[in-house]
Amino acid sequence: MSNIKTAFIGLGVMGSPMAGYMAKDGQDVTVYNRTTAKAEAWANEYGGKFADTPAKAAEGADVVCACVGNDDDLRSVTYGENGILAGMKQGAVFVDHTTASAIVAREINEEAKKAGIHFLDAPVSGGQAGAENGALTIMVGGEQDVFDRIKPTIEVYAKAVTLMGEVGAGQLTKMVNQICIAGLVQGLSEGLNFAAKANLDTKIVLDVISKGAAQSWQMDNRGETMCNDEFDFGFAVDWMRKDLNICLDEAEQNGARLPVTALVNQFYGSIQARGGNRWDTSSLIRLLSKP
Repeated sequence: MSNIKTAFIGLGVMGSPMAGYMAKDGQDVTVYNRTTAKAEAWANEYGGKFADTPAKAAEGADVVCACVGNDDDLRSVTYGENGILAGMKQGAVFVDHTTASAIVAREINEEAKKAGIHFLDAPVSGGQAGAENGALTIMVGGEQDVFDRIKPTIEVYAKAVTLMGEVGAGQLTKMVNQICIAGLVQGLSEGLNFAAKANLDTKIVLDVISKGAAQSWQMDNRGETMCNDEFDFGFAVDWMRKDLNICLDEAEQNGARLPVTALVNQFYGSIQARGGNRWDTSSLIRLLSKP
């Protein structure tokens, strides 16, 4: 249990349960969300408080966490007279859980330094289920002493919290995560579609190959729903496309070759063209099963 004063900015499918775990830990939590009704509902459920601006939520907090959509969303809640940095006290720590670019992480870090505020970029992996079960993997960029100080505060909703290097390293590690997932989902889609075309029982196939070298989180958690053509849940295609575009932009800067990632990103564009913006990322199989 902790009586630390915290704030959480952004109560989407990830942020709401994450902030909830902070409240359950005994932290004094104030939340902000663009839709005030959602912040008020959260406060009623968890017994915390809500504010009508990020700055007000951040006032007096020892730790301020954010989990919003993209670089622009992050800037909009961070800067200006109503932004996070305007409300934070000197010596406090700003922990950003948004999956964003390493560029914006370094930019905010510089602005935070000017105000005497510490910054960590800390994107998460594990999806909505991981957030709801307090079992996220958090990859962090920042200074060791700040990380050590803040780890107990955020590990209440995580199964693993790891410092990857200086500011920006957390976002770069999340890019690696998304690159790997993209290839895995495409491979699983092709394999299951091949099994169906070969008149195999795909569920038996999954049961067999999941016990061997082909096993993966995607197979264990999405294989059966892919066979059932069910995609109305999970991590949305729109968000995966956003993440992969960040990966591809970074690769242009560092010279990494991402041919499969670029191709899968195009496939997700085809899913969006079919109206599948909010489908789970495993919907890639639709392009093969229903061309």
